[in-house]
Amino acid sequence: MNRSADLHILGIGGTFMGGLAQLARARGYRVSGADAQTLYPPMSEQLAAAGIPYHAGYEAEALPEDVPVVVGNVMTRGTPAVEAMLDRGQAYTSGPQWLAEHVLHDRWVLAVAGTHGKTTTSSLLAWILEYAGMAPGFLIGGVPGNFGVSARLGESPFFVIEADEYDSAFFDKRAKFVHYRPRTLVLNNLEYDHADIYPDLQAIERQFHHLVRTVPGQGKILMPAGDAALERVLESGCWTPVERLATGEDGPADSAVALSARSLSADGRCFEVLENEQPCGRVEWSMCGRHNQANALAALAAARHAGVPLATGLAALPEFRGVRRRQELRAEIAGVRVLDDFAHHPTAIRMTLEGLRGGLDEGGRLLVALEPRSNTMRMGVHAGALGDALDRADGVHLYRPPDLDWAIGPLRTRLEERLTVAPSVDELLQGLLDGLRPGDTLVIMSNGGFGGLHQRLIDRLREERS
Repeated sequence: MNRSADLHILGIGGTFMGGLAQLARARGYRVSGADAQTLYPPMSEQLAAAGIPYHAGYEAEALPEDVPVVVGNVMTRGTPAVEAMLDRGQAYTSGPQWLAEHVLHDRWVLAVAGTHGKTTTSSLLAWILEYAGMAPGFLIGGVPGNFGVSARLGESPFFVIEADEYDSAFFDKRAKFVHYRPRTLVLNNLEYDHADIYPDLQAIERQFHHLVRTVPGQGKILMPAGDAALERVLESGCWTPVERLATGEDGPADSAVALSARSLSADGRCFEVLENEQPCGRVEWSMCGRHNQANALAALAAARHAGVPLATGLAALPEFRGVRRRQELRAEIAGVRVLDDFAHHPTAIRMTLEGLRGGLDEGGRLLVALEPRSNTMRMGVHAGALGDALDRADGVHLYRPPDLDWAIGPLRTRLEERLTVAPSVDELLQGLLDGLRPGDTLVIMSNGGFGGLHQRLIDRLREERS
């Protein structure tokens, strides 16, 4: 695969593969692609801006011949394009492998891994480096507000990547992140997820240990203090200096913690950063919740390892514009605030709601519209923890698709009259319209499109209440 050669990407609509397509185009490749369906913003806009055409559908006839193929991990055997690729003997590789060989091989890679917060922390880290004048490249599973795109080749040795533990391709079941070989590694946290490919937490810990094995001795690993699963990962073997971080109302409880945060406001939007237990800066920014303080600490520490002074990193934080679909304010209409959030794991749901509740006006209600869309959520793996996570809300509107594999009885027992269950998005939409009132904050939680609920609700609110 030489530069200026053609390249075809199967599964181009995902944030990772779509970002990879933009990087390949920036490297001089003539790029095309295919996805299962017509794409929508923001990825459709980014591909169009980069001049990258794509086909809706995986028909064999639509696969260009004699063109190397990058295969997304959504592709399976039996897909016509995949079968044609194999029958023709075309050259093919996984997205992570292509990225490692053609973009990352000569870069200082700063990787952000973990169950929660990868996208926000990666976006923060890329922004801090940009603010410091270091012009980093990046590939992020979302759209950072400071950049407007999910991927950029960059103009320096530094490259920030959101390091996912999902498998690489149907022919390479290793986690994506083992391909990246980071010099700076952030391990945000570690919980059980991806039940469709990992049988238990131990299996995921093993993949994280494989990642730790790739970090050089002169590199750096940043992680939160007290995360039992990550500590087990390091106990399996670690050859790299480790720096631990902490958030807490009273600062660090362990003198071994390098950086810590202490909240100065109920919603966490104002906090103090301490280094070795000594205050070194105060931050006031738009992000709420202690989980975002933890994301900020990780980004500050990783940027410092790449040469950014802590004071510069602190100065960058107030100018961070957030990430699309991460507590993103979509509209405020007649006193109703509509937010979009990607949270789909109980821990992420709980942390997001805790942060939002701290910022409510007096008398305001915090409402949730939830789509259980991820494979893990549909399988019911986290059903037992969902009630506790949602208990921070004043009302929950749950979409229950026909193929949901778990009973909602325990959830109803926990939330009682606060829970409304809808068998269709249309019915859920009407229930929201009937119940929303001035002062409400509604956060729509899904890692998918939720049947267009976000915009449909906004349009109806504007039509009926403006």
